[in-house]
Amino acid sequence: MSDVKETAKRYGVRIARLHSHIGSGTDPEVWKRVTRMTLDLARELPEVTAVNLGGGFKVGRMPDEPSTDLQDVGLHVRRELEAFRQREGRTLHLEIEPGTFLVARAGAVVATCVDVVDTGKDGYLFAKLDTGMPEVTRPSLYGAQHPIEVLATGRNEAEVVFVGPCCESGDILTPAPGDPEALAPRRVPRPQIGDLVVVGGAGAYCAGMATINYNSYPQAPEVMLEDGTLRLLRRRQLLEQIWTNEV
Repeated sequence: MSDVKETAKRYGVRIARLHSHIGSGTDPEVWKRVTRMTLDLARELPEVTAVNLGGGFKVGRMPDEPSTDLQDVGLHVRRELEAFRQREGRTLHLEIEPGTFLVARAGAVVATCVDVVDTGKDGYLFAKLDTGMPEVTRPSLYGAQHPIEVLATGRNEAEVVFVGPCCESGDILTPAPGDPEALAPRRVPRPQIGDLVVVGGAGAYCAGMATINYNSYPQAPEVMLEDGTLRLLRRRQLLEQIWTNEV
């Protein structure tokens, strides 16, 4: 901290805001500890007027996956801020980043099953979709889980590994939780070519992380359901738009 103060003084920098990033977590004790650590720094920087406890709030996309309890976390953070005000005589402005928590479950990717391959008794039943790592990158990056629904009725269920169309071993939509190198089949109605398949929890970290034009796949369109009406927000990209900047 002494180095920070000295550097700020040397260059005439006024430190008015502190930003802590802990990643999206659910444990209230972690939020409490980070709040205390941030406020300890604020105590040594008298010009600080705002603290940002960034990192977001975890969203449980799967049925058994926990989400952040905002009431519990908020109560801990409020107590720490009030205790700081009583000790230091300073009221700090709190900033948070709730974007993912608000929109993650508000979006879905609607895909089509383009192939079904059964590799036998000791293998897997694969369903290849026309979406994968270009649109939903989280599973390939860190084994993140997204709900997947096959829009079909009257079918026998099967254990299915869902994959994308890219020629990559990591183009998998159903990796093992936290392990992008392992497969974790989902029990769903047995897919057939032409079925619609919905990948849920895609309202955050999907379009924003998309590996656009990987293998020259056009960027997918975006549609909003607003008051019961579907409205096109972004058209499907044309192939000509992919190579328009090539010289």
